[in-house]
Amino acid sequence: MNSPVQHTVAVFGLGYVGSVTAACLAHLGHSVIGVDKDDIKINSILAAHAPFYEPGLEELIREGVGSGRLTATKDAQGALEKADIAMLCVGTPSAPNGNLGLDQLERVFVELRHHLATRQKPLIVAVRSTVFPGTVEELSADLVPAFPQASFVSNPEFLREGTAVRDFMEPSLVVVGGNERAAVDAVAELYAPLGMEVSCVSLRTAEMIKYCCNAFHALKIAFANEVGALASRLLVSPEEVMQTLCRDVKLNVSAAYLKPGFAFGGSCLPKDLRALTYRALRMDLKLPLLESVLSSNERHLERGIQDILSTNAGRIGIFGLAFKENTDDLRESPIITAIEQLIGKGKDVRIYDPHIDLDSIYGSNRSYLVNSLPHISRVMSRELGEMLEWAECVVIAQKPAADAARAIVNTRKPVIDLVRARIAAETATS
Repeated sequence: MNSPVQHTVAVFGLGYVGSVTAACLAHLGHSVIGVDKDDIKINSILAAHAPFYEPGLEELIREGVGSGRLTATKDAQGALEKADIAMLCVGTPSAPNGNLGLDQLERVFVELRHHLATRQKPLIVAVRSTVFPGTVEELSADLVPAFPQASFVSNPEFLREGTAVRDFMEPSLVVVGGNERAAVDAVAELYAPLGMEVSCVSLRTAEMIKYCCNAFHALKIAFANEVGALASRLLVSPEEVMQTLCRDVKLNVSAAYLKPGFAFGGSCLPKDLRALTYRALRMDLKLPLLESVLSSNERHLERGIQDILSTNAGRIGIFGLAFKENTDDLRESPIITAIEQLIGKGKDVRIYDPHIDLDSIYGSNRSYLVNSLPHISRVMSRELGEMLEWAECVVIAQKPAADAARAIVNTRKPVIDLVRARIAAETATS
């Protein structure tokens, strides 16, 4: 398997990530030099053996060394002289306080500084180590202005021990992030033989995505375990519950709901979470993850309220009263809670919702609204234009239709977009 563009890559760190990365890149047709301070790892690769057991790795190392495309050395400067891409795969272990340990990465940057002082040709530095957003910028801050021949990108790994070779060769996600498009494209070219569309993003997004993925994986495991514990107590098959849940690839196992926005509400999610955790507690079963969901939602609502208050506007226009767009269901709508607090802070509020007609609301919907906002008739606007003209600041609590979005943007008044509707961007392209 040969890459249409062959690169010379110096891979720093020959642990699990580095060894697999080096062997797989050599398999894709690149010339790879592994760099490490550990004699055992260096000598193992030079002898065409894997430094540790990982299915498929030994064969790839044997192939790479045999073809001459893979070698290893302790000489960092010699490796950098030959390379056009330096890929950093050193460890970032946890410090005692939980913070990242960057000692190994910092030592590599010292090597880079020495090398760049005499280098003339371009060098792309791709950080594959797991680092917090802003780390690459921080570590390279003094190198970027001093050495314009160097570019820095993030290329996070998504390799699991035991399946690392397969994860590299059959990836579900490849991410390269940076501030210079040419450098991002060059690193993306490394993966061209895989036939995988590379996600080219900003530098900090690339650093963040690894944490996001791992946190989500941990969240899914904890969720399945808590559901399994509760189901077992209720004499329900945990396997049957989760297997059935996963059959829904439209809402459950999908991108649905994985969109940052406002707090959730409505007649189902809060009620059912409360019922589920109440029943578990009645059985002396602690489910910390599920118990924390409502409090997490409340914290997110509080952040939204603080964003509104931070404008210091006295007259606040609210677009949307129902818990989401295209409904008139007001039950446990988070913006109603926000409005209560804003009024309590002495703010004047006017509300417009295209689907709310106070004369038509009845039953539990009306009871919830009147109990929460007794003076709703005085603060509800029947026309969007009326609310927009009055307001000093506009809060978007549900995604507006195109015509409403244009009207909001055209006021040129400050906007707090709680639902991330991005109306300014959408209006500009419509």
